[in-house]
Amino acid sequence: MRYRKLGRTGLAVSEICLGTMTFGGDGIWKAIGALEQETANKLVKGAFDKGVTFIDTANVYSNGLSEQVTGQAIKDLPRDELVIATKVFGRMGAYSPKQTEEEQRRYNNTNLWGLSRKHIMDSIDASLTRLQIDHIDLYQVHAFDSVTPLEETLGALDDLVKSGKVRYIGLCNFAAWQIAKSLGVSDKNAFARFESLQMYYTIAGRDLEREVVPLAKDQNLAILPWSPLAGGFLSGKYTRATAPTDGSRRIAFDFPPVDKEKAYDIIDVMKEIGDARGVSVAQIALSWLLQQKHVTSVIIGAKTEAQLNDNLAATRVELSSDDLKKLDDVSKLKPEYPGWMLERQGGERSSNLS
Repeated sequence: MRYRKLGRTGLAVSEICLGTMTFGGDGIWKAIGALEQETANKLVKGAFDKGVTFIDTANVYSNGLSEQVTGQAIKDLPRDELVIATKVFGRMGAYSPKQTEEEQRRYNNTNLWGLSRKHIMDSIDASLTRLQIDHIDLYQVHAFDSVTPLEETLGALDDLVKSGKVRYIGLCNFAAWQIAKSLGVSDKNAFARFESLQMYYTIAGRDLEREVVPLAKDQNLAILPWSPLAGGFLSGKYTRATAPTDGSRRIAFDFPPVDKEKAYDIIDVMKEIGDARGVSVAQIALSWLLQQKHVTSVIIGAKTEAQLNDNLAATRVELSSDDLKKLDDVSKLKPEYPGWMLERQGGERSSNLS
């Protein structure tokens, strides 16, 4: 296991981060995983023993149950060796037609979600209680809040950093302009700034490379890809001949969106490379991400120890330049304006400089 700096900070994180979305399994999260405490304990301890010190959860995963299970699972591990990340934004309590009047009232209360100062301050204490710890190493906003001013959100997060409840802050799922504006607000007000970007990024979905990756490189922001196997589509189970069927996660919860025809082409190439090396398709997909220089740590999820160990083995797979070219050719993005014009106009100028 290798360790990398989280952006411009002095914090080191393992190149693999254990995601805990599979812990708990309440409500809609059952389609992703419903691991009980004993299994979660084994996965967390197994990952830690192999060098994984970075663990990611969120308050909304299974309506707080994931945080509770995670907190119990890390109880016997050395806290000072761990980097614990969680998130704030979403509603706690899933919608259901069978909701009681009180549950429906809470679900519809606008103050119980978003990135207002009130909701952030309420949420941090609830997360700390569920996790049974006294501080969060990386506190991430789970989405962009179009209602709350960035000054309010970042001011509240800055107060949490100053209070010691939070060490660093990060974001998830922002557009490039929203990230840039956030950095500007922090700079103008001397607030703690976002240091990491938890974003959907996979060899089957490289949209991040259009705007966010160049921004992250320029501003020294850590990129933490979520769903690196595209919701299990790149696990190796699926090909054109063995498409998802009833009972699979991709049928029960077809997310994130995947261009399946293109993904099958990518899977064919990954299988060819994997077979030649005696490793799984999933390991090739993860290794490709790990070898992207702009990626800091890849977030993996697992339901079994065998699945966890297979994913962790990706850290030992070194793809050759020929392998990387084959994978890039089959997965590259289609040219999009203004990207193709910027390349055309700027390429010649930079090529003449050393």
